[in-house]
Amino acid sequence: MAKRIGVILSGCGVYDGSEIHEAVITLLAIDRAGAEAVCMAPDIPQMHVINHLVGEPADGESRNVLVESARIARGNIKDLATVQVADIDALILPGGFGAAKNLCDFAVAGSDCSVNNEVARLIKEMYAAKKPIAAVCIAPAVLSKVLGSDKISHQLTIGTDQDTAEALGKMGSEHISCPVEEFVIDRENRLVTSPAYMLAGRISEAAEGIEKTVKALIGLIE
Repeated sequence: MAKRIGVILSGCGVYDGSEIHEAVITLLAIDRAGAEAVCMAPDIPQMHVINHLVGEPADGESRNVLVESARIARGNIKDLATVQVADIDALILPGGFGAAKNLCDFAVAGSDCSVNNEVARLIKEMYAAKKPIAAVCIAPAVLSKVLGSDKISHQLTIGTDQDTAEALGKMGSEHISCPVEEFVIDRENRLVTSPAYMLAGRISEAAEGIEKTVKALIGLIE
């Protein structure tokens, strides 16, 4: 039976949802590894909507994270609230500002952020079940807050950005600097993280790190 990899999406579009390149590369890497992607997202409003043509907020617009995430998943997606730890063998969070705006509010609150209840629930349940978890780009901030709040000593990366690394440190993480094509693996806690577009200048650079991350994540499944 194929391994089932949960993919938490946060909308559709780098500035207000999931980074589309990262999400698609993640789904492709899972499929190429012979595993099954189980896409999911919280059924909540986005923090705001960004006009990606001009990079500015779209006044008067509102969108739903689950509905927007369904665009990437081609409609094959679950409400995160319905997903249980027994449904999947591993979990991964692609990046994009949606991870820092919709899954949590790190984008506005920094180290004082809070995490969506259903996102935090599944991460905690996966960790308690010793099932591996991965995150790329800015999404490790979500893991940092959830695990740090439970005072779990852990290692992760968002690349080399000093200010973001310091914020993760305040939340209880040990940040490891990492080049874009590589990943950081915390074997004790079964965590895998990679910088992706925190550092990537080209899609191929993001892809190399994400593909390695997915391979390492699947390799941690018992």
